[in-house]
Amino acid sequence: MANAELGDEADKPLDPATERLRRKMVRLLVISIGVTFAAVMAVLAAVVYKITTDRSGGDPTRVLPIEIPAGSLVEDMATGDGEMLLRLRENEVERILRIDLSTGRVLSRYELKRP
Repeated sequence: MANAELGDEADKPLDPATERLRRKMVRLLVISIGVTFAAVMAVLAAVVYKITTDRSGGDPTRVLPIEIPAGSLVEDMATGDGEMLLRLRENEVERILRIDLSTGRVLSRYELKRP
């Protein structure tokens, strides 16, 4: 019986002032959802852009000449933070070269000696 009375009240039209307030609230809800959706899309676009861009800032198709000593073999290589490390072997001598990837210039040389 209480459900029947509640259903009758829900079907009654709202008075004009309440109806205007309800429409304003629905409009505010739609605008808020739209702004939130646009903000989330902007953040996702920024994350995708940051992940896919080249961090060194250089042209990925550019070829940098890196001079290594004649007769040396590249044993290992690692890159990170715009730099590259090359481990070279020349006969019994091992060397590590630290190279700047934006210019191709050798920043430092290390010689590894075995005791």
